[in-house]
Amino acid sequence: MSSESAFLDVISGRRRDWRAHAVRAGLSLWEPIYAAGTWLRNTLFSAGLKRQHSAGVPVVSVGNITTGGTGKTPVVAEVVNYLRQHGWKPGIASRGYRSMDGAGNDEKRVLDLLCPGVPHIQNRDRIQAAKELVAVGADVIVLDDGFQHRRLKRDLDLVVIDATNPWGYGHQLPRGLLRESMAGLARADLIIISRADLVTAHEREHLHQTIARFTKAPHIVSRFIPHGLRTQAGSIESAVEWRGRRVVAFCGIGNPAAFQSTLERVGVALASHSVTAFNDHHHYTEADRQSLLAEAEATHAEALVCTLKDLVKFPAGPTPLPILAVDIAFDVVDGAADWGAVFARIGRPG
Repeated sequence: MSSESAFLDVISGRRRDWRAHAVRAGLSLWEPIYAAGTWLRNTLFSAGLKRQHSAGVPVVSVGNITTGGTGKTPVVAEVVNYLRQHGWKPGIASRGYRSMDGAGNDEKRVLDLLCPGVPHIQNRDRIQAAKELVAVGADVIVLDDGFQHRRLKRDLDLVVIDATNPWGYGHQLPRGLLRESMAGLARADLIIISRADLVTAHEREHLHQTIARFTKAPHIVSRFIPHGLRTQAGSIESAVEWRGRRVVAFCGIGNPAAFQSTLERVGVALASHSVTAFNDHHHYTEADRQSLLAEAEATHAEALVCTLKDLVKFPAGPTPLPILAVDIAFDVVDGAADWGAVFARIGRPG
């Protein structure tokens, strides 16, 4: 179990021993301090006392209200490709959290695959990144993970909420996973509920009702559909061909349970009965590679299977087994008209 998974067991309340109770009590002391800081910062921006900087072109932010694991990267790719299909020349600006080298972090590597040819600049100073993108011809900026980054003025705020864990265990950091109060949803122009197919109809209805308490923005209901398995060489194999076949699965993402649900939908047989979870944004080593291959050999697995974020960082080299990533497609289940309507607000290119 990764250290992050162990921490989530504590803050979620799944662990009930006295040590877990003590940790939760300690984190509860820090939560109001963090909450006060985020409230003050948002208040200053909303009152105009903190300055927002214009990029000179429309800015579309895709973000979330909790940390990690909402499925934001596929949504960013969908937004970028939608804008391209409608005549825009988008550029992507992101922070570049845990970047490995000059090729950028895992999210950039994935977006380079899903949005080929689209300029993507990673810089802690997103204003500078936006300026550089405009300089190379971008006429719209897609701000990845930008909901709380309010220094760069945006025209649209799209917020992704994971239906399987929408409110980060009901607490702000560090006691829970909320980056700010749920009242911050009032700034959103569009709510995208992801992984809606992994919860019941009753849970979806309750989620809609809760969101409506904080924002009048329309809600889009979406899911991620697995449509193939990508090799390290870049070819796509049919998911149907892997149904029932034994694999060792691993991931270093914010929501390993969601990945396991995706694998169940693909129909592969998990040789170890569960996903080997590393920390979010884990940088894989040769030792990790050898350990996973040894596990596959011991369990007679036919492949190692991971997410695309893991595949782009996995050590290259000859292996006795294929290393495959589940390719997923973003699919709007309900609210397609709202999707088009919100983008109409930024006008037309040129």
